[in-house]
Amino acid sequence: MTKNENSPIIKKNENSPIIKISGETLPTIKISGETSPTIKIIALGGLHEIGKNTCIFEYDDEIVLLDAGLAFPTEGMHGVNIVLPDMTYLQENRHKIKGMIVTHGHEDHIGGIPYHLKQFDIPVIYGPRLAMALLQGKLEEAGVSNRTELRSVMPRDIVRIGSHFFAEFIRNTHSLCDSFTVAVHTPAGVIIHTGDFKIDHTPVDGEFFDLQKLAEHGEKGVLCLISDSTNSEVPGQTPSEKSVYPNLERIFYQAPGRLMVTTFASSVHRINMILDLAKKQNRVVSIIGRSMLNVIAHARNLGYIKCEDNLLQPWHVVRNLPDEKVLILTTGSQGEPLAAMTRIANQEHPHIKIRKGDTVVFSANPIPGNTIAVVNTIDKLMVQGANVIYGREKGIHVSGHGCQEDQKLMIALTRPKFFLPVHGEHRMLVKHSQTAQSMGIPAENMVIIDNGDIVEVSEERIRINGKVPSGIQLVDNAGVLHDSVLKERQQLAEDGVVTVAAAVDWDGKLVAKPEIHLRGVVTSVERSLLQKLVQQTMENLLNDRWQEFARGFEGEDLEVDWVGLQVQMEQALQRLLRRELQSRPLLVLLMQIPDAPPTKATGRRRRATARVAS
Repeated sequence: MTKNENSPIIKKNENSPIIKISGETLPTIKISGETSPTIKIIALGGLHEIGKNTCIFEYDDEIVLLDAGLAFPTEGMHGVNIVLPDMTYLQENRHKIKGMIVTHGHEDHIGGIPYHLKQFDIPVIYGPRLAMALLQGKLEEAGVSNRTELRSVMPRDIVRIGSHFFAEFIRNTHSLCDSFTVAVHTPAGVIIHTGDFKIDHTPVDGEFFDLQKLAEHGEKGVLCLISDSTNSEVPGQTPSEKSVYPNLERIFYQAPGRLMVTTFASSVHRINMILDLAKKQNRVVSIIGRSMLNVIAHARNLGYIKCEDNLLQPWHVVRNLPDEKVLILTTGSQGEPLAAMTRIANQEHPHIKIRKGDTVVFSANPIPGNTIAVVNTIDKLMVQGANVIYGREKGIHVSGHGCQEDQKLMIALTRPKFFLPVHGEHRMLVKHSQTAQSMGIPAENMVIIDNGDIVEVSEERIRINGKVPSGIQLVDNAGVLHDSVLKERQQLAEDGVVTVAAAVDWDGKLVAKPEIHLRGVVTSVERSLLQKLVQQTMENLLNDRWQEFARGFEGEDLEVDWVGLQVQMEQALQRLLRRELQSRPLLVLLMQIPDAPPTKATGRRRRATARVAS
């Protein structure tokens, strides 16, 4: 490219998508005939909830995605493994998708990508090295690695996505190493998305938040700040990750026997400190849990975890060491049913059993919704004789999200014209907006939105203008669940199931008394009475409405709409059960029908046609 006095120098390696820029500003993309471009911002997840953070930037015929996470099921989502946002809008507009930006490698930011790639392609995904390494494994396991191209970026790298967007990656500090805030340069101006962040002035890995770059953008002018609201209700500043170290050290030294520590598998900084303390105490570490092994392997390959090889040993080696030489690092800090610590607590782990004298450390606080599962796990460990260390007052966990003073500093540095709080439940979004107002941003320059709201932002204003589909997709081991399946599971869990088996002949009569089986149903109604009422209900319907479903006369085949008959029978029986049992059990009607009807003239059996009801 040529240089002129009013333009920055842009240097691009022909073999790399990374654009290096010197000068005051990125080149502005001028849109002919348009004086005030408008950018659409659509969040499909992460609002009025914790998790499944997914954001869309749209201009003209181009879409850029920022993160695509998942959430974990609530108590009533029986058999569900993960929760995803409804991606109908992106499926319908797949031709517009130019690429994706990933801020960091937590599951609530990248966990949904493999599932989405089964529905539509994403040409390229840019993100930090650790997140890309973790994502590569997920895509290969899901068989969709050919549906996109992963490209790693470094701090202050700038990439061009499509014709209208530049993404500038700014180092931030979070509970996971290699995390970014992103400045998205658009035709309307610079939009900064903080990603998950806190401002840690003494980071474990020595990688400081690039506050200078934020201040530079604030000086030049930020159109809109999209900011993490998770800890907006908490006054003060989030403590540094290093503040955990002396508390863990004291607990480790006081442990007389085996140490078991559970934390988030992705908490690389925390894991680094645990490994350092293990080395100091001459303990050997055995890592238990697939996700923990996966993250540590990638982090070691990339240099984010540094330890001697002999510090980490498989369980079959560690189990033969004296108890005071053993440290077991496991998954399960959130009481996940299949995680290692949960299985140990349930005495279901094939190798590890709790012994008196064991010290178990929960170096994590429960995520909202997981508290009961965590408490139950702790109780079971204590019953078996473990000394369990947990709780906020122990100082063995700090959040990766900024509190009010962190959020104020972010606003002060970026000095945005418009403000959009994200990543949090409704009260968190409201509190964050109040904090922004206290920093001088007018109330009319910010909006509190819900998933699916279309936010339009230009130089003149920010507003909500329409909505896109924004429900949820539930996924179990077999794939995506339909709402009807979940409702049936909830019925089974709450009211049980009633099975009715009956046989109907070509005359519209019951061949025998229907059989009834109740499972998980609590009722004071006698089984004989219920059977009599079921039989009476079925006979009444057959007597009164058989001619609606059966058509035919002598010399012609008899046609019966068996499907329509079964539907009406089910509805009648459901009304009966609701009335008599005062509950709504799931009804399974097994209706046996004859193969073919006889003819009056010959007695021969002819083929029957079953018409499928619409």
